Order: sequence, then C-alpha cells, then structure tokens
Amino acid sequence: MKQTNNDIKTSFIGIDMSFTLNIETNYSPQEVCEAIRSALEHEKHVAKYKIKRYSTICQGYEEKLGYSSSELRGMFEAGKIGDSDFVDWYAAKRELDHWNNKLKILSGVSLSL
Repeated sequence: MKQTNNDIKTSFIGIDMSFTLNIETNYSPQEVCEAIRSALEHEKHVAKYKIKRYSTICQGYEEKLGYSSSELRGMFEAGKIGDSDFVDWYAAKRELDHWNNKLKILSGVSLSL
C-alpha cells in the first residue's frame, strides 16, 4: 500500500497549521509516523546537545570579556568591538540562538494518525 499526499495538521503556538507531506513508501502509516517521530526526537536530542555546547562557549567568553551575552551583542552589532574574541563569541551566540529556535520548533511538532 503506497502512501502519498497525506494532509497533516498540527498546532504550533496556538496557530493551526496544515501542510502536505508526500510519503512514497510501502510501509504502513503507523510505521511511517513512528519513523518520523523517532527522527524528530533524535533532532531534539541533537539540538539539546548543541545548546549545551554553545551555552558553555558563550559563558566562557562572557567570563573572559566581563560582559553578558546581551551586552556583548549590543556592542558587537553597534560596531563598538571587533577583535577575534568578540567575533568568535558572536559566531557561538548565533549558533546558540539557532539551536534554541530549532528546539522550540521541534518541541511544538506532534504527529497523530
């Protein structure tokens, strides 16, 4: 039994969202749902690891430079600082923000048949 063009509905931050998921496989909908659920859980695990890693890096720069991340971001974006430590901090902070956002998105996804 080949599954294709299954309409998926989900709720994210109080907004109902619909999209089409094309599933081209001979596996049952339950097996497909479980595989997708497992992939989502794995990606959440990766995101949590990355958040911990980049949080530690940012915290190290905060301690070394004597400013909080919000203070460093404001100074960096205003062009007031620019040495390599600040550039490295900024790259780590952007990654931290990216993975935090990704985890929020993944945490808001649920699957049901």
